[in-house]
Amino acid sequence: MALIERFVERLALAVLLIGGLGMLMSMFMGVTDIVGTQVLNTPVPGPRELTESTMVLIVFGALTYAQFRRAHIRVEIVYLRSGPRSRAAMDVLADICALIFFSLLLWQAINEARYSIQIGEATVGLIRFPLWPARVTLCAGTALMIVRLLLDLIIDIGRIRSGAPLKVLEDDPVMGQANSK
Repeated sequence: MALIERFVERLALAVLLIGGLGMLMSMFMGVTDIVGTQVLNTPVPGPRELTESTMVLIVFGALTYAQFRRAHIRVEIVYLRSGPRSRAAMDVLADICALIFFSLLLWQAINEARYSIQIGEATVGLIRFPLWPARVTLCAGTALMIVRLLLDLIIDIGRIRSGAPLKVLEDDPVMGQANSK
């Protein structure tokens, strides 16, 4: 299982970095468009369409890595005052809810990706970007998130049985402090 965990972690990190590159590209295009419009009176065609297409990559690139780090938002008023088994039980409940949500999202994303490929869907604008890559990216990011959630569910069920606290990354300032309380 550790091998699968490492593989998913590396894949999530790679997707996160690609999402970061997409964000840089979108920011660069936005700044170029603003400078072109305001200074040169010549707008750059396509920044809106590019940003629309890369937004999925940016968001879903970070989701799985945030889950790996256990950095998603949680209400900690009760969580931090509970014992390790109670925390693990709350984490199992959160894992199950997230699995249901992301499974439904993946189901619909697959349907949308198929349809987008079928009709050759593209953005409306001066430059027509195909939308199917963004739809497929949504499917891949959601599937990767589901794999990570399944791994977390197995880990958290084991924590209920053993009573072991959640292992977090050493350099994680948020959860590292939370586990020391």
